[in-house]
Amino acid sequence: MVLIVEDEVLIQTMVEEALEEAGFETAIAPSAEEAVTLIKGNVMNYRALVTDINLRGRMTGWEVAKQARQIEPEFPIIYMTGAAARDWASHGVPNSILLVKPFAPAQLVTAVSQLLNVGNPSS
Repeated sequence: MVLIVEDEVLIQTMVEEALEEAGFETAIAPSAEEAVTLIKGNVMNYRALVTDINLRGRMTGWEVAKQARQIEPEFPIIYMTGAAARDWASHGVPNSILLVKPFAPAQLVTAVSQLLNVGNPSS
């Protein structure tokens, strides 16, 4: 299952549909705070995190990723951003992928598949 953290419904829907069409199961968290709660409760149920960086609320996608990596150091992270790409080197976690908005749904599927090195995306 791939956890999607995105507060804009249109992007959330596009990401969810692209991943589901590629055979991935998804879960949605509309805020960083909710994502951290889900990760802390079920990190082993998630295979990857796809997070926007600039989210409403007090936390950012950078912080969600760091929380996930504290629980599981190799957790696959894909960041999505329209404005914060230049900060990836200083804030992003190792072995992550950055997608700059706007991106094609196929780019997202490729990024998730690449990080997971998947043969069977439905698990």
